[in-house]
Amino acid sequence: MEVAVRGGGVIGLSVALFAARAGFSVSLCDLGSPHAGSRVAGGMLAPVSEAWPGEETVTAQGVEALAMWPEFAASLNVGLFNNGTMVVGVSPGDLDDLRRIAGLFNDPSVGLLNNRAIRQLEPTLGPAVRGGMLVAGDLAVDNRELLSALHKACAEEGVTFQSDVDAKVTVIAAGAWSGELHPALKNVIRPVKGEILRLTHRPGALPPPSRTIRGSVHGRSIYLVPRKGGVVVGATQYEAGFDTDVSVAGVRDLLRDAETVLPGIAEYALTEAAVGFRAGSPDNVPIVRWLEPGVIAATGHHRNGLLLAPHTARLVVELIEGGSS
Repeated sequence: MEVAVRGGGVIGLSVALFAARAGFSVSLCDLGSPHAGSRVAGGMLAPVSEAWPGEETVTAQGVEALAMWPEFAASLNVGLFNNGTMVVGVSPGDLDDLRRIAGLFNDPSVGLLNNRAIRQLEPTLGPAVRGGMLVAGDLAVDNRELLSALHKACAEEGVTFQSDVDAKVTVIAAGAWSGELHPALKNVIRPVKGEILRLTHRPGALPPPSRTIRGSVHGRSIYLVPRKGGVVVGATQYEAGFDTDVSVAGVRDLLRDAETVLPGIAEYALTEAAVGFRAGSPDNVPIVRWLEPGVIAATGHHRNGLLLAPHTARLVVELIEGGSS
């Protein structure tokens, strides 16, 4: 059976790879936007620290997907950052939010730590940070290394990269652009703009953190994900359509809150400021289902595209093979 995948981000590439490994003849078409969410991403694989009341369905999917990641990454020869996530808060309200997150899990290891405890783990945290919790099981991945590895693995499995193929099954996995590819997704999938920064360590500056730092600064979310030689800082979130401009306010807010959490980054170099588009759905739950005979949707992953990639790819293959998901 021939399978055509529309979209070459982490979801589309993962679907193509899983389908090829399942024995299907697979082609992939991608327009290659520099603003694709997979390319402009922090790379966090963090269902626990991303959890929020009311999003239990996405959290459960994320926990299941996280268990797939060590084997998935090993099959691609991609390394994982496995030191966990430190989630911190600045104001009393921020700490209350952390307690709400911890309360979603029946896990005694996920609980609030005091100032002394968190600074033993991350000594470079700023004086404004008043508490936090360590989520030891969270992972992270270099998103651009992952995309390159997926592309290489797909090619090795016989996936062809071409613009237009007549196939028995088409999988729409074009992220924020999926709404343009089928009437059932029009006005359902929307772009959610996000700005992200890349900072490079300079001689004399404090080293990057040893793990992902996720902060709440007076209710505003910030994350700092270590990379080789620096850190990724993100991410703003706007309902602004396909606006590709990096705003002064977005950069200012990210740097201000990141410096509050980790003051040492003031000595780093700002080497990239970029805009990416997440694929939003009405309830932030991914849409992975048949749209009509011969067409499957695999889109709407919002903040969790990288995390849910192997999980979604497995579900799509089950759909193609006639299973129920």
